[in-house]
Amino acid sequence: MAKSFQASRQWERISELWVTEEAAADLTGFKSDRRNFNLALWDPTTNGVRYLRALVYELATRLGDEDWARIGKIHNRDVGDPVTVRHEGRTVCLDYLQAALELGFIEREVNLDGARILEIGAGYGRTCHAMLSNYDIASYCIIDLKNTLSLSRAYLRAVLDDKQFARLKFVQVDDIGTALGQDRFDLCVNVHSFTEMTPDTVTAYLRLIDERCGAFFVKNPVGKYRDKAMDGHTKGEEAVRLALANGPLRQVLDIHDSQAVAAAVPAFLEAYRPGAGWTCAADTRGVPWSYFWQAVYTRTGADRP
Repeated sequence: MAKSFQASRQWERISELWVTEEAAADLTGFKSDRRNFNLALWDPTTNGVRYLRALVYELATRLGDEDWARIGKIHNRDVGDPVTVRHEGRTVCLDYLQAALELGFIEREVNLDGARILEIGAGYGRTCHAMLSNYDIASYCIIDLKNTLSLSRAYLRAVLDDKQFARLKFVQVDDIGTALGQDRFDLCVNVHSFTEMTPDTVTAYLRLIDERCGAFFVKNPVGKYRDKAMDGHTKGEEAVRLALANGPLRQVLDIHDSQAVAAAVPAFLEAYRPGAGWTCAADTRGVPWSYFWQAVYTRTGADRP
């Protein structure tokens, strides 16, 4: 009878290597090391994709019909082999899930049909892809660094049809003065890149927005963090130093403390206001990140420039 209740070979190995006889001698740190990772949690250092999929799946269960409708209109989302989940027959990755939520937030304050869009720092182009797939955008201009611009151009050429792609304009940062000419825009978009620019560069872009745009959507962190436990500073201390020096908001805070984040929001809203003639029309947390905030600013008493 006793043999029916013996440990499996899997657990014999766990008991030999991690949950040892000595494991209970010192409880210091046990919930964040291999002892608990073999009892109750998956080790985040080796199970990052598992946790990413768990996050995306949980977020997918909270999407409304309008969110899914936006995602469904975005074709060719599988280009580049994203990490996806499937919920009730519908596939989604974190990038386009965020894009759907961002569009829902923006469209409550800004009419996007027929709009002229300027995006500063587009990454590989997921926001542009989502907007052109959901609205009758008149034109879409992307300002970015040379290498990133090459990536977004290649990606958007792969996912958009000819008519959509013809509405795009790609501008290198060195050519802003001449390439934009007298262009005016109904909306400027910046998602998670102002925080990686020098403070002077952000100020220059905000001046550009003030001069040329009718509305501004921004989604960026409310501050910085210096918690080595989160990523082990795998890119090196120099990368950490550079990150802490950039952006208009450089105070270090506990990004997983809701009260600390809330206390930093007023500074965020003031830092990203393009000028005195602008009003914050709406703001809220930038899901799913604990320390990201998003806001839409509009010109006081004016719809479009």
